[in-house]
Amino acid sequence: MAHDNPIAQKLAELTDRPMTFMHVCGTHEAAIAKNGIRSMLPGNLKIVMGPGCPVCITPQGEIDAALELAAKGCIIATYGDLLRVPGSEGTLESCGGDVRVVQGVHKAIEIAQKTDKEVVFVSVGFETTAPTVAAMLLIKPPANFSILSFHRIVPPAMQWLLSQGEARLDGFMLPGHVLTVAGIDEYRQFQVPQVVAGFEADDILLGLCMLAQQVRDGTGFVENAYPRAVKEEGNPKAKAIMDQVFEVCDVEWRGFPVIPKSGLKLRDEFSQYDAQKKFNIVYKKVSKNSACICDKVLRGIADPSDCKLFGKVCTPRTPVGPCMVSHEGACKIWHSYPTHK
Repeated sequence: MAHDNPIAQKLAELTDRPMTFMHVCGTHEAAIAKNGIRSMLPGNLKIVMGPGCPVCITPQGEIDAALELAAKGCIIATYGDLLRVPGSEGTLESCGGDVRVVQGVHKAIEIAQKTDKEVVFVSVGFETTAPTVAAMLLIKPPANFSILSFHRIVPPAMQWLLSQGEARLDGFMLPGHVLTVAGIDEYRQFQVPQVVAGFEADDILLGLCMLAQQVRDGTGFVENAYPRAVKEEGNPKAKAIMDQVFEVCDVEWRGFPVIPKSGLKLRDEFSQYDAQKKFNIVYKKVSKNSACICDKVLRGIADPSDCKLFGKVCTPRTPVGPCMVSHEGACKIWHSYPTHK
């Protein structure tokens, strides 16, 4: 198919063999669908979604932990996207507890300052949101405030995907937002084509061109196509604050097994703010029991439209899986932009 866009034309020239690239960012998926980028791609080039939506990769056992705290009478504060993610016994939205949508951790702390009740902030996100949470804990919130840390970091998940090989990936489009904090160095461990891309249509097409060129050249390294936001070192101050408060731990991702050193938990000196310890909460492993294929979508081996439930039983109003809930979830995005292909 011919296109007027010169970058798309160049991409067609470069793609001389089948290539599959994965992005690890819900915002990239939204931009790809909104701009109809898949319709501009040559037939032998595929871009698939990875575990780039932090709400989507939060396993059911962690949602159940938040529901347990709500049932104990805690005020639960969190982002709106998390409210409708199904746990074993319903959602935070439907649980009947005191659950409040906040814009960030600072708003949750404000709630704690105005009540005697226990306030738990359900803290979700990659390296983009963790430094803000860490900074607020350093200023010593009130004693009735704590967090459930559902934070994850991206490189260990990429390591797992590459080691499994089930998605047959030729390279990664790296998440621009995450790398503004994390920087580039940690991604050099992967000897595959990687490009940091921005979020405009031309940014994404340029990133794909650079990935295709690396495949053709037989090279595998990190290139930065988003230098207006991403610096080599990332944000050292944000990283230092995050490291002061959090340490890495082994955690399960929805659709994945436990991935070593892929989560962030509070260090011992901040344990008074750790809701898991404070209320003796155990994250239970929950077996999947529905026809939902969010797990395969998150691993890049299925498209949302491959699911029997997509757009029928599972819609944004009646989500069965988390990928239909979050604004960064692939199923919600594909449902919102039916001409995504």
